[in-house]
Amino acid sequence: MLYWVGVAAFAACILVSVSLHELGHMITAKRFGMKVTRYFVGFGPTIFSFHVGETEYGLKAIPLGGFCKIVGMTPQDDDVAPEDEPRAMWRFPVWKRTIVMGAGSVTHFVLAIVATWIAAMTIGLQNLDYPQTAAQESAQIQVSDCVQLTNVPDCTIGQGSGVAAPAKAAGLRNGDVITQVGTTPVSTFEQLTNAIREQKPGPTDFTYTRGGVTQTVKVDLKSAQRAPVDNPNGPLSSVAVAGVAWDNNAVPAIIKYDAAGAVPATGDYAWYLVKNTFSAIGRVPQRVPALWHSITGGERDPDTPISVVGASRIGGEALQHGVPEVFLSVFIALNVFIGIFNLFPLLPVDGGHIAIAWYERARSWIYARLRKPDPGRVDYYKLMPLTYAVILIGGAFTVLTVTADIVNPIKLF
Repeated sequence: MLYWVGVAAFAACILVSVSLHELGHMITAKRFGMKVTRYFVGFGPTIFSFHVGETEYGLKAIPLGGFCKIVGMTPQDDDVAPEDEPRAMWRFPVWKRTIVMGAGSVTHFVLAIVATWIAAMTIGLQNLDYPQTAAQESAQIQVSDCVQLTNVPDCTIGQGSGVAAPAKAAGLRNGDVITQVGTTPVSTFEQLTNAIREQKPGPTDFTYTRGGVTQTVKVDLKSAQRAPVDNPNGPLSSVAVAGVAWDNNAVPAIIKYDAAGAVPATGDYAWYLVKNTFSAIGRVPQRVPALWHSITGGERDPDTPISVVGASRIGGEALQHGVPEVFLSVFIALNVFIGIFNLFPLLPVDGGHIAIAWYERARSWIYARLRKPDPGRVDYYKLMPLTYAVILIGGAFTVLTVTADIVNPIKLF
């Protein structure tokens, strides 16, 4: 039940986000004197509507977005009444049109920043310095009580092949930092693991630091069956083991901040999301085959793109398993993505209208310097083939991601 509550809550958050996007367009347009005739949440049949001044507000049956109608967005709009011609959007200065068209993305960015700032003070933010791979992890250890000499995860001393962990028996403790195994220096947990496995079973010198003091102890390494470090499903082989794991408390994964400290942390996290969003967008073409593979029966690659359906499912899992930070982080990341994507210089998204407005302005400036007549406004009809191509590709990609998120979704747990 909690899962579906989470799914519905996340979908509602996205609907509110998109509705605020359109509200950003409407408010800025009205402030500049443009005429806004309609503002609706949802698509399809109208459930209800009402008029306030010259604008009709309402709710439609399909809660998949929203829209606002600004009179005369392009010179080719043929539904502009004669009395509204002076207020047609395309007649306003380019900087005003840029603000109006960019206001939707700005709304998403503001939502993401506010949500990040709140998260920083409440549930905490991801530590951007937290090790992302074993190669980055320090060799600070946690010591096990027991090690299994076969490749079985459960371990009980004296039962099966469970034996007392050699590291614990030698006196090593949680939080010790291993610096050398035998004659091999180590500085990361990956290096530590490899160094242990390269030793012969039996007494081996371990050099470590504890409380700033360096010490050496002999650890009686045991022989155990293990898969390769980089391939947990690979073939088993006999290697030496000590019964140590990486201490994931060495560096906190989540950090909470006070109100003042949350400000720079929010900025750092926002920049991290922006960089990763552009990186993810750049990888989209090469991830399409993986998406198709997941639909046709293959395993779903967690690095493949997701739709709002997939994001909502992840939000549901996050609440179901008591990790609200995941719910909020996905919401924040999705708003950053939508905000950036809408600024791409392609019709029909907002960035396409902004790009055309500035292209017209630059072209008029150049013609004026060349003492040539102003070439006028861009003919949007000539751009329709490109616009349709963008819509077709975007629609096909949306269908692909939604299908993958339904038949083979990415799962957190």
